[in-house]
Amino acid sequence: MTTQQSFFLLAFAGYLLVMVVISWWVSRWQKSSSDFLLAGRRVPLLLTLGTTVATMVGTGSSMGAVGFAYENAWAGALYGIGGALGILLLAWLFAPAREQNFSTMSEELASYVDNHPLVKKLLALLIYSASIGWLGAHLIGGGMYLSWLTGIEQGQAKLIIGIGLAVYVTIGGYSAVVWTDAIQAVLLFIGFVLMAYFAVAHVGGLSAIQHSERVVDSGFLSVNKIGVMPAISLAIAVLVGVLATPSFRQRIYSAQSVSSVRQSFVISGGLYLFFSVIPALIGISAYLLNNQLDNPAYAFPYMALNSLPLLLGGLIILAGLSATLSSASSDAIAGVSVLVDDIYQWLFNNSMPEQHQLLISRIAMLLTVALALIMALLSNNIISYITHMIAMVMSGLCVMGLLGRFWRGYTWQGALATLFSSVIGALVVAEQANWLAWFGNPVVPALCSAIVFGVLVSKLTKNDWRKKARSAVGQTSL
Repeated sequence: MTTQQSFFLLAFAGYLLVMVVISWWVSRWQKSSSDFLLAGRRVPLLLTLGTTVATMVGTGSSMGAVGFAYENAWAGALYGIGGALGILLLAWLFAPAREQNFSTMSEELASYVDNHPLVKKLLALLIYSASIGWLGAHLIGGGMYLSWLTGIEQGQAKLIIGIGLAVYVTIGGYSAVVWTDAIQAVLLFIGFVLMAYFAVAHVGGLSAIQHSERVVDSGFLSVNKIGVMPAISLAIAVLVGVLATPSFRQRIYSAQSVSSVRQSFVISGGLYLFFSVIPALIGISAYLLNNQLDNPAYAFPYMALNSLPLLLGGLIILAGLSATLSSASSDAIAGVSVLVDDIYQWLFNNSMPEQHQLLISRIAMLLTVALALIMALLSNNIISYITHMIAMVMSGLCVMGLLGRFWRGYTWQGALATLFSSVIGALVVAEQANWLAWFGNPVVPALCSAIVFGVLVSKLTKNDWRKKARSAVGQTSL
């Protein structure tokens, strides 16, 4: 390990230590699982804004968008465009869910079909699995960063990231997440803006980028290079991820009020739309400096090490690693909420004893991070990992949320059809190379399948469902 690599490893260790101290400081007043998982439902606007921004500028932007821009120029901005539209739609459509005092996304979605037990159990399993998947994706991103920077083996790097995350989130819970995210959001914005500034200057300015061969022939958002439909699919995949990712719902449930979460989401969406250009600039600049990188995901740390002074480069790298930790911590909390509030009650047919809530929540956190870490050790392609998971699982959750919230004719059978058809639609397209090449990723077919079968099955089962509901009411009245 070189002196420079040792410096980065020590800097990251110091950063983790600061996160642990903050977690301990905010954990002192916690008494229940609600305090641990939802910060007592008292998160103010600024902290909601900080944690939302930090999570959005997560592994997808730092690793995914920069790497995608390295290969496809301005197409890297599609991540930011899709994410910004997603968070704005979330503010408009789902912020009012705060009034219902939901604890988990599975609880919210099940309420749209009268809390049918089969749907509720299936949702709990799907959403917990999705949270573990997202958490695993962030651990992959962080492991790739740390391995590339320090020279340690990638599996060891993932273990370091996972253990560090487990320690500070298990100590402080969601209160620790929102406070550390607020700090990380500042680091992220400063780091990415400085990186973009120095990267563009290093390659000769914006004019050099605009007149480079990589950009000139690619067209608007590089649609000439990647295709119109793949560009649309990528933006939709990110949008769906925001609408259906449990960690974003967690911000709604934990906020002080509907107005505070809505304002924070609108501000976050505007900032992220502005931010969408920055990863693209970094990726294009990295390609102009070195078009022979083994892995496009290394474009971001490559620029930090080769276009900046050591100390500034270290700050930028910490910003990238903080993006990973921020996104991962939010997904970990969302997953544990489902495990503790939904799956625990389902398995034991009872709610948690009040005196054991904190202990059980912390054990659940350790279990969740361990499962995600195992998954992370089995996969390294972060872009396909995220987009395929969104297409197969998240599309159904997204459609179920929309149909359930805005269509009163939605039935529990339709909800099941929505969930299963989205997975089948994604798998069918993924297995057909020509179809997958045309669509770019399976998210659009998955969405279409989920909508069509959800509506069709709800129409076919609507009368039967109403008869049973009326019969149940009649028996109750007798």
